Parts: sequence; C-alpha cells; structure tokens
Amino acid sequence: MKNRVVKSINAEGEGRCVDIFLRPDGTFGFEEYRRDAEDGRGWFPTGSFGCRDFSSEEERMVVARAKVAWLNEVLRAR
Repeated sequence: MKNRVVKSINAEGEGRCVDIFLRPDGTFGFEEYRRDAEDGRGWFPTGSFGCRDFSSEEERMVVARAKVAWLNEVLRAR
C-alpha cells in the first residue's frame, strides 16, 4: 500500500509545498517539495524528511514547522 496524503500546504507562488501523509502502518510523515514553472517534470522532494516516523499528527506538525522555514509564515497567514 502507498502513503496517503492527508494535507498539502502550498507556499505563496505555488513553487513549494509540504505534503502531510499517513502511512499504511498508521504513522505520520511529511515531505517538502518544489517545482519550477519552466520545468514540466513536476514536483521534486527537497527536504529528505519523508523517512521520519511520527506517532501523531501533532508531533509531525511541530517538526515540520521547525524544519521548513516558510511553513510558519504560510500557516500564520491562514
């Protein structure tokens, strides 16, 4: 089975995003991605966070906010 994305948070400009996902084993994770408008290949992982396991959504969000610099600004603006 594959990971299931439960939330995707885009930075302003749609060039970066963080995907929050749930693994089949019930653990949570996140990954930061980027894409370049001139490159039609799509999204690329940039953070190397996807292999980390978190037992709760809350724990995962605390770490994501600490590791992804632009994420706090986006979440405060909502």
